[in-house]
Amino acid sequence: MLKTIINLEPGKKVYFASDQHFGAPTPKESKVREEKFIRWMDEIKEDAQVLFLMGDLFDFWHEWKHVIPKGYVRVLGKIAELKDRGIHIYFFVGNHDLWMKDYLEEEIGCTVFYKKQYFEMGGKQFLLAHGDGLGPGDKGYKRMKKLFTNPVAQWFFKWLHPDIAMKVALYLSQKNKMISGEEDKAFLGEDKEFLVIYSKEKLKTEKIDYFIYGHRHLPMVLDLEPKAKYVNLGDWISYFTYGVFEKEFELKTFADGTKKLPLR
Repeated sequence: MLKTIINLEPGKKVYFASDQHFGAPTPKESKVREEKFIRWMDEIKEDAQVLFLMGDLFDFWHEWKHVIPKGYVRVLGKIAELKDRGIHIYFFVGNHDLWMKDYLEEEIGCTVFYKKQYFEMGGKQFLLAHGDGLGPGDKGYKRMKKLFTNPVAQWFFKWLHPDIAMKVALYLSQKNKMISGEEDKAFLGEDKEFLVIYSKEKLKTEKIDYFIYGHRHLPMVLDLEPKAKYVNLGDWISYFTYGVFEKEFELKTFADGTKKLPLR
């Protein structure tokens, strides 16, 4: 099992955020949320050593050879500013930005991951992933992901004019409930939450202190045995939640958020 070891400097913290879905439901409405996220990044930049962006930063993202989606200039600029300050930026590709290639790596210097990763921080063991496709169930989405990641399908898609491709992709992203997550907002119970089931299975063979995921949108922290915690980071659509780790992990709501965290 390969893992990355991060030695935290005194007074420094690790931050986590997921599922911003910038661009949805419209560019105008998205900008309000983008501004909040930028203010949050301004707030954390003084004590952040590492920032994990855990997937679906964009509601849809596709990179052609010489073209990327329009917009997000201030968000990307702020991420670049944090990187230039020496903050390590790790980006996990989600199901909405799974066609990410090398733009963030080459232009900003982020490290981009396409699969789950293991980290050791502050003596604690972490398993990090966006979360899509892990565990049992979710079969409809898994079939859809196979189609989206199929090299032939990707080859055909890249030859669409970007204006047409973006229009089709954004429509599907918002209207298809399997993709948007609209069908998956309520807590289903530990015996039905596929990421909880996946985490418990992992604990049978691996020592993990924190399982941290995006994808699910509903913010929650659950105690697992033995002394492990399952974390879903929530989103920046309804909850404006984020994680922070120094010696222990905390799930917090940004002050500009519009909803309180549900109790779990």
